[in-house]
Amino acid sequence: MTNGNKLVDTIVDAIQDKKGQDITVIDLQKIEGTIAQYFVVCQGNSPTQVEAIAESVGDKVRDELHEKPVNAIGLGNNQWVAIDFTDVLVHIFLPETRQYYDLEGLWQDALQTDIPNLD
Repeated sequence: MTNGNKLVDTIVDAIQDKKGQDITVIDLQKIEGTIAQYFVVCQGNSPTQVEAIAESVGDKVRDELHEKPVNAIGLGNNQWVAIDFTDVLVHIFLPETRQYYDLEGLWQDALQTDIPNLD
């Protein structure tokens, strides 16, 4: 398992810990000129949940992998929080903001894996 895969798995676990929904992992490794190897896209149902998911991702990656993001933007607004782990970019949206920006559609030529929601 590569470091990118381990990071993606840890991020997905952290999102699920806070009941994040509709997780999609976009594998950009075979796409030339991308800014990351993976995007992990998910949504929360409220600004409070978006913030909780972002905190969970940061905490779990730091605790389990001893890595910190190089940047996080959107905190405080909590409609779209982007967390940059260099090889992996995490996008946490409110549903209507996610639909508007449609990252999955923008990267439709990349391999996309939908993670089933936990009940």
